Amino acid sequence: MNKKHSPTIDLVSGLMLLALAAVWGGSFFFAAVALEEVPPLTVTLHRVTWAVPALFIFVLWRGATIPTSMRIWGAYLVMGALNNAIPFSLIFWGQTTIESGLASILNGTTAVFGAVVSGLLLVDEPLTPRKIVGALFGVFGVAVIMGLDALTTLDPRNLAQLAVLAAALSYAFASVWGKLKLGGIAPEMNALGMLIGSTILMIPIAILSDGLPVFNLSGGVWASLIAVAILSTAVAYLLYFAILARAGSANLMLVTLLIPPFAIGLGVLFLGEKLGLEAWIGFGLIAIGLMITDGRVLAKLTANRNR
Repeated sequence: MNKKHSPTIDLVSGLMLLALAAVWGGSFFFAAVALEEVPPLTVTLHRVTWAVPALFIFVLWRGATIPTSMRIWGAYLVMGALNNAIPFSLIFWGQTTIESGLASILNGTTAVFGAVVSGLLLVDEPLTPRKIVGALFGVFGVAVIMGLDALTTLDPRNLAQLAVLAAALSYAFASVWGKLKLGGIAPEMNALGMLIGSTILMIPIAILSDGLPVFNLSGGVWASLIAVAILSTAVAYLLYFAILARAGSANLMLVTLLIPPFAIGLGVLFLGEKLGLEAWIGFGLIAIGLMITDGRVLAKLTANRNR
């Protein structure tokens, strides 16, 4: 009888993980550039719209079956709202006030929120004491970043940070929705259907909020919009699902720790951003929370101690 092994990170999946962290970390930088000329909701519209044809070509090339069920397309609409339209818009709005690196750090709470939401809503992923402790570390990290004044004053900077946290919570609900409603469908088709759903949602929302999109933008802004759509969305989701199949969901979660260094580095190099000590301490606490939630580091330490 063959022993079943848990998925591991080999050289290829490790490089893919770094690539995913780079393109997702780059999304915060690309958005910061685009926001100089484009309102937040319209940036979201650009991001999802231009990613659709790229993924559609890939789906045709792979020969994936395009669903005809209205139930599935309804599920894609909800998935597009939870995983794209809501979080992208909240993050981009937050970035009009806070640094791209700080937004990426707060976005790092996604995995912690995911563990808690899954534990509450999914029977096969119970909320264990370890996940609760990991979530508490994440909360402490956020508290350090935002400071005590967040409890007494709601200035624009605090609201922006809360918006990014709300985006992370939306991502967590999206992962549960996808598991419950979209299992058994080709991953690339799920990515395409989700982005079609979010595009349908964002067209009227962005136009009502920001007016018709303006296309006489600078070259740098157009480059950033195309990059956030193709690299940070279409390519990112293909990498995401490839890593998921090759290395498993637990290993994929590690990308959350790798995104902030890329986002912070780009912000420092090209945008002149600087983060205070409290942001780095908060990132450290969130990282500890993620490692506790993941559990493998603690398991290895316990195993070594028992030898």
